[in-house]
This record gives sequence, structure tokens and C-alpha cells, in this order.
Amino acid sequence: MPVDNTIYDRLSDAWWDEDALPAVLRTGVNPPRFAYIERVLTEELALDLAGLKMLDVGCGGGLLAEEFAERGARVTGVDPSTPSLQAARAHAAERGLDIAYHEGVGEALPFPDASFDAVYCCDVLEHVDEVGRTVREIARVLRPGGVFLYDTINRTFRSWLLLIKLGQEWRHTRWAEPDTHDWRHFVKPAELEHELKRAGLEPRDRVGIAPAGPLAAVRAMRARAKGALTYGEMGRRLQLRQSRDQSGIYAGYALKR
Repeated sequence: MPVDNTIYDRLSDAWWDEDALPAVLRTGVNPPRFAYIERVLTEELALDLAGLKMLDVGCGGGLLAEEFAERGARVTGVDPSTPSLQAARAHAAERGLDIAYHEGVGEALPFPDASFDAVYCCDVLEHVDEVGRTVREIARVLRPGGVFLYDTINRTFRSWLLLIKLGQEWRHTRWAEPDTHDWRHFVKPAELEHELKRAGLEPRDRVGIAPAGPLAAVRAMRARAKGALTYGEMGRRLQLRQSRDQSGIYAGYALKR
């Protein structure tokens, strides 16, 4: 079955809810991927987040956009889900954060060439219609020397088992709606690297993001399925961290030549 991206319209009022699906992203996935992006920008590339012009492609309800805005970055978010953008604007306003949100898709970004110092695209490439076209659009809106940062899901047996079979199908562990992900849309690192190079981006690094212990992750999923944990607590119990294991989620960055 194809990926059902209308899920994010239906979840628009729950982006910041502790006991709704997006909480897994906020409490489980965001900590390691934000730490990775922040380290790349501030330590490896010696950039100052304050005033850095950043684009969040597939921003959803603003979970990552707010993290960077809190650190002084000038963040713009783009997403095809109008209800999610409404939720993002409302939450940013409540927190006094100045984030510009726009409706649009990764394959046709509504911005001029060389508009941003950094673009990040997290938990998104496995949802777009055309990965190559999305990467080329990201390269277009990056200034020369700018940085593209991402995370996505590898197309492996392990990712099928954890995210499709256990995450979506098996009633004892499932926590995501059916068709949240389609294994065929997952992206192998070599495939993504090929598209990065085609777009004029130079791959520089890649790491895995994996649970501290797979069995503990499965137990957390089972507890959530039984109603014993909120989604937010499940995310925390996954204990996702940077890893050598790139068979599930992996992250990386590339520079625009």
C-alpha cells in the first residue's frame, strides 16, 4: 500500500500531545537527531546558530523548527499539510517564537535560489513522491557552501521488522496507523548518496540512530499497545541514540559545492 500522508492532517491537533503519535517523534527521535544536527553545525562546521537561516522541509507541527528557533536560528518551515501548519503557527505563537511557515512540497519548494544557509529534512524523504527531485530542490535553495542535513529510514529487513511488522501490523506492538510507512519507500544510503551527488551536494558524514537495546524497544511498544504507556513515554523508553548501526534510521549531511 502507498504511504498515507493524510495521516498528518488527521493528527494536526495532536502534534504536541503527550499521548498521541507525534509524541514518539518529539520524545524519542528528536533528541538524538537534534543533537547530531547541532553538533555538525556548531562543532564540525563552526557555524553560529544565532541568525542562521534554516529551512525545515516537512516541518509538520514544528517539533524540530522550535528547537532551532529557541537557539536563535531564523527558521522557515514548509509542509503540504495545511492543518499541521496551523497547529505549528499556533504553538509557536504561544511560546513567542518567530517561525515562518509556508505550505508547499519538497519537490517544488516555494523559495528563490540560494535562500538558506542550512536545510534539514527529517523523517520526510521516505514520504515524498520523488526523492531525487526533492534533493535537487533542496540544493537549489541552499546558498553555495550551504549544508543539507537529513535523517531517513534504510530499506532493510530490520527496518521492515521494526517499523512495518511491529510498528504498524502486529496488534501486540503496533503504535502507528496502517500505511504510515511503506517499506518500498525507504531509502538505501547508496541511493540517497547518488541523488546528493547528482544535485551538486558533497556527502560528508552518515551515522545510525538506533535504540540502546532492541528488546527494551519491543517491550516499550508492547506496553504502549496495552495502554500502559503514553506515546511520549514510549518514545523516551526507546532510548534512541547515535549508533554505528544504520540498518534502521540513519542521519547525515552534505555540503553544496
